[in-house]
Amino acid sequence: MAKRRVVVTGLGVVSPVGNDVPTFWSALKTGTSGIAPVTAVNVDDLSVKIAGEVKGFDPGLRMDAKEAKKMDRFSQFAVYAGLEALADAGLAKEKLDAERTGVCLGTGQGGSISIEEGCARLYERGPGRVPPLTAVKSLANLGAANLAIYLNARGPSQCLVTACAAGTDAIGTAYRWIADDHADLVFAGGSEASISRLALASFAMIQALSTRNDDPAHASRPFDKDRDGFVMSEGAGVLVLEEYEAAKARGAQIYCEIAGFANTCDAHHLSAPDPEGRGVARAMLLALKDAGLAPDEVDYISAHGTSTPLNDPIETKAIKHAFGEHARKLKISSIKSMIGHCMGAAGALEAVATVKAIEEGFIPPTINLEHPDPECDLDYVPNVGVRTTIRAAVKNSMGFGGQNAVVVFRSL
Repeated sequence: MAKRRVVVTGLGVVSPVGNDVPTFWSALKTGTSGIAPVTAVNVDDLSVKIAGEVKGFDPGLRMDAKEAKKMDRFSQFAVYAGLEALADAGLAKEKLDAERTGVCLGTGQGGSISIEEGCARLYERGPGRVPPLTAVKSLANLGAANLAIYLNARGPSQCLVTACAAGTDAIGTAYRWIADDHADLVFAGGSEASISRLALASFAMIQALSTRNDDPAHASRPFDKDRDGFVMSEGAGVLVLEEYEAAKARGAQIYCEIAGFANTCDAHHLSAPDPEGRGVARAMLLALKDAGLAPDEVDYISAHGTSTPLNDPIETKAIKHAFGEHARKLKISSIKSMIGHCMGAAGALEAVATVKAIEEGFIPPTINLEHPDPECDLDYVPNVGVRTTIRAAVKNSMGFGGQNAVVVFRSL
């Protein structure tokens, strides 16, 4: 059976630079940073005091406030972004074909805030004072489950936990469900809310985080020689994926097509990528093959671009390997320079930005790229975005454990 075509018809976000797509996209276009001092937890005794926190978030604006209290913050983000995507797609949950509607969301740590709060109660006040909903709030699949319950989506529902590749893996998995006729419409993306004392302390211990505490807006600086680590962030991105003929028949707005997907594993190290970038290079080539595209048909890469000393030159090597001479003609950028690293939600938020880039013909910049690393010598769209036609775009994600995921988007 021929593979069915899959298109993007709706978008939703919660992010450090805005809690709806128009605000988020406007901030990215203007190079606005969402990195600031941490307010959610006490960081007085921590070496890292900055993060990309979601600001002014009120779940009651889109969901029942009492129900929201039963959810971990990452689940609230998932439902909130999913409901924006539903409305953006011109859909109503009452009219969805429930058994052909699915949900596929990625996360890195799931309900980590609820776990940390439960542990604190256990150790300080005893087992009888552990919050009774800790178990169900903390499960990683509850982001997807809560969104499915809100939508009455009774098709496939899945949570992918592949570290920082999770959001991109979820979008790719949803694409395959529709392409292979397991569903007609899927809410896909990722959600993360892991700004906690434990997460900040543990990532700081392995020297993964930036300690530019006195200048948070300039702390995340992918591909810059003065980068010193990533900035932990939180948020969610959800895309409505739909079978092309069905979307066209209902007169849906169609942003673009998802044309290909691939994922690989470095099988190299717990936290460091393969030094030559072979795993993510192979994922890019396999995704292009799945899309039926040659490397020179791609105009833009939304990079993983973490701002860590290891990642950025390795991703650069991988792009050169996958694209050859065409690598020097590509526009590449990392929105982590503005929103930080949203962990399991990173790929989903970056996918939303990629879709908007294709729609508007505008590539958001990599801000804070003031002193380019000689090992990072491609066009990363430094500091100011550019207008250009995007025929096809590649979204890269790389996660701890050697997880690589790549989605190819194509304009219609």
